[in-house]
Amino acid sequence: MEELYVFGTGNAQAVHCYNTCFAIREGDGFFMVDAGGGNGILRILEDMDVDLCHIHNIFVTHEHTDHILGIVWMVRMIATAMRKGRYEGELRIYCHQGLVDTISTICRLTMQAKFYKMIGSRIFLVPVEDGETVRIMDYDVTFFDILSTKARQFGFTTILKNGRRFTCAGDEPYNPECRPYVEGSDWLLHEAFCLYRDREIFEPYEKHHSTVKEACELAESLRIPNLVLWHTEDKDLAQRKKLYTAEGREYYHGNLLVPEDGEIIAL
Repeated sequence: MEELYVFGTGNAQAVHCYNTCFAIREGDGFFMVDAGGGNGILRILEDMDVDLCHIHNIFVTHEHTDHILGIVWMVRMIATAMRKGRYEGELRIYCHQGLVDTISTICRLTMQAKFYKMIGSRIFLVPVEDGETVRIMDYDVTFFDILSTKARQFGFTTILKNGRRFTCAGDEPYNPECRPYVEGSDWLLHEAFCLYRDREIFEPYEKHHSTVKEACELAESLRIPNLVLWHTEDKDLAQRKKLYTAEGREYYHGNLLVPEDGEIIAL
């Protein structure tokens, strides 16, 4: 049975929860998507009992700090495990072409040469194109440009072992031109920067983000059965699940999930 491992659920400025990142688990393998903005990812992996040695595929969506800087720690720790003989095989990091040099440069500038030189030998930066399908673990993963207004960003869609379509739409509002990739999804992962009622406080539209209302209206219009909302503000985490779910229910009638960091969701 496949599971969604929720590592973080916060937006770029969140300090009371970790930045949004996750993995699909199937058997002992993990397909990880982003790593947040720092070494907090290492504590989360430990708390969730995720062995680095079982992560051989990571997808980096875009260049923003809350998505890319954690990858430095993943490379650092996996390279260490490789050198000590504790990690078998290779690590592949998928990203759009523009991120290859960015990730390589950040790693070169921030880690010792003995770790950096693993890139190109056992750690590979794999560029993917808009609309390209790549076999990752046992999945055919199709990457697509979400047509971001800020920095080039890719999402992806794939078919799970149970036949359900699983789609990550990135951390900006859905662009209708991405409909061929998103329509027909059984699971949609979508950002919801804040509650619609709090839009004047958090100004999501100025940052080109959605509220719970817009994300739920989208899922309702596309008849998405399962919707996961995250990449949120973090000012009231104790009430976030309750408040976001209540607002979302006004606009969406499917299975609405507002996870906390560290949750595991059966897919």
